[in-house]
Amino acid sequence: MPHTILILEDEPLILMDLEFAAQDRGCEALTALCKEDALAFVAERRGDLSVAVLDVSLGAGNTCLPVARELDRLAIPYLLHSGDLDRHDETIRDLDAALIAKPACADTVVETALSLAPDKGGGAEKHAVE
Repeated sequence: MPHTILILEDEPLILMDLEFAAQDRGCEALTALCKEDALAFVAERRGDLSVAVLDVSLGAGNTCLPVARELDRLAIPYLLHSGDLDRHDETIRDLDAALIAKPACADTVVETALSLAPDKGGGAEKHAVE
């Protein structure tokens, strides 16, 4: 059974790159440009979600925090993907999640996220990734 990966990213080109990388690994990619769409996917597909990739800063002062909190509540692992590490350092520390700084290769981001999926054996430990 293929993994289902939620990708929350407000930059359309980065989102598309991550989507293609996930599909290349045989995953179903659920893509969201805003936290509202991501939360809708979580509500509708929570039983299917293997893992998520969350951009921390979503523009207009929005962050992935509501989505991350809901994923935590549902015990769905996620990876933070951020180019705003200095500005969002406190938020990132609060989430205690794996992190890949932008820019990063989409294949690396997806591969790392999939390693967190429970049935891949990497879901028990969250860690920073360089």
